[in-house]
Amino acid sequence: MNEQEEAPTPRIVVETNGPYRVEGNVRIIRTAVVKTERGEPVAWEDGPEFKRKKTASLCRCGRSSNKPYCDSTHEQWEFDGTEVADRGEIADRRRAFPGEGVVLYDDVSICSRHGYCKTVSRGVWDMVADPDPSVREEALAMIRRCPSGRIAYAIPPEAEPIEEEAEPTIGIEPNASIVVRGSIPVVSEDGAPYEVRARQVLCRCGHSGNKPFCDGSHATHMFHDRAMPK
Repeated sequence: MNEQEEAPTPRIVVETNGPYRVEGNVRIIRTAVVKTERGEPVAWEDGPEFKRKKTASLCRCGRSSNKPYCDSTHEQWEFDGTEVADRGEIADRRRAFPGEGVVLYDDVSICSRHGYCKTVSRGVWDMVADPDPSVREEALAMIRRCPSGRIAYAIPPEAEPIEEEAEPTIGIEPNASIVVRGSIPVVSEDGAPYEVRARQVLCRCGHSGNKPFCDGSHATHMFHDRAMPK
């Protein structure tokens, strides 16, 4: 790269009925949900990094034989990748649930069904209202692990949700979705942007009803990913 040139700003471009075009210096890694013996999601485990070119294309139709990368299979079966997700601000969609010294925000429209919001016995909506400080702290930790940003929290009198700073990364989840961290912009091919969010999850099975975002359809359609870092 010429010394006078600046590295492109990291962003993810949703190509029309095609892949996600990853621009800029963003690491693409393997990431996976860690669960307890009871099936409760409790953490994320980040693995090795995928090798990538300067501009990478990630499969969005779910049928590439070179996952997570695109191999143009979407052109062979006329993949319909029409984007239908709301482009408005999350603040206009979320509901507020006041708790003990904390407010939980919930925007169900972007839920990816990862399940970090519940234990086997209760959900964070109840836990933030619990008078036991340890229960509330557990709830806040669960909220921070939610990959889609469906749930967030604020500490009054501040109204803005608290978001942890994270390195911009794109996580490829085995047999599931694309977990995007670090406020990477997502835009359509025509440049129309979605709201920049610290946490978001993109569909890569091709079946989401909220494209380009994940709605958990990969589980229903038994999406399988045999890709490994190369």
